[in-house]
Order: sequence, then C-alpha cells, then structure tokens
Amino acid sequence: MTTNERQGEQLIGVRAHEDVTFVFKGLAARTTAPEFSSGAAAAYEWAMGHAERSPVTGAGADGIPGLRLLTAEVDAAVVQLDDPTLRAGKRDYVRGVHDALAWVCGYSDHAA
Repeated sequence: MTTNERQGEQLIGVRAHEDVTFVFKGLAARTTAPEFSSGAAAAYEWAMGHAERSPVTGAGADGIPGLRLLTAEVDAAVVQLDDPTLRAGKRDYVRGVHDALAWVCGYSDHAA
C-alpha cells in the first residue's frame, strides 16, 4: 500500500480523493472572497495532481503529491502569512491555499 492509498481508496493527503473533488467543485458556487477561493482552488488542483507546480513555492510533483510535500506547502504558506509586508489580496490567496491544504493534510476539520 502506498502513502496515497488506504484500503483501496486513493488519498490526497489524509482525505479521500472523492472528498477533495467534491470540495473543489463546491468552490465554483462561492461568490465571496475571490482571492481566497482562487488560492484554495489552486491548492486543491495541485493536491489532486492537476497542476504542475504548487501554488506557494512552485514545487513540482509527479501526479498527486505525497503528504510530506503537501505539508511543506502548508508550512511555506504559514511563513508567507507571517510576513507583515504581504499585500491584502496576496494574503487572501495564501490564506486560501493554507486552509485548503491544512484540511487535506488533516490539520483542520474544515475545508476551505
């Protein structure tokens, strides 16, 4: 069993692939906080293996990134969020990335 599988189920971080897909599709219905939603969408797309580069660090992964790479991206988002010079729109984008990947990694029970 690989790190992206649990009892025959494909995982993204600690979440079932179908759960991440469901949450990602739900972002399209949101009309508030476009930068936050854009960051969350970018995070989910990368986590599902649909984007070549991660949304904060630009790290690449072949297919679905493993938990270590996902966690590293969460950590990078935290570092950027701690930067007081980060402009508001970019902060909202990075917060969306952080919240999405924190949920994917199991650090939060609330999807972005």
